[in-house]
Amino acid sequence: MITIKVLGSGCDDCKKVEATARQALAGIGMPAEIIKVENYKEMMQYSILSTPGLVINEKLVCAGRVPSVAEMTTWLADAAMQEA
Repeated sequence: MITIKVLGSGCDDCKKVEATARQALAGIGMPAEIIKVENYKEMMQYSILSTPGLVINEKLVCAGRVPSVAEMTTWLADAAMQEA
């Protein structure tokens, strides 16, 4: 199963990243675990300079902005192919 981590303090943009992830997952019918990471020390493990951050299967794919649903769908499809 794919693991998605949303890195950030819980701000509006962090919530938008989570909503975008859920929308992309629903669009392709893929199950995934979504984890919110609000602990600063945990976030720094991914070397992000600004939030929100998005990690898929322990790989940082986006930081400092809200990705589009299309981008998210591409990242999720790539992660699924790597799992197979």
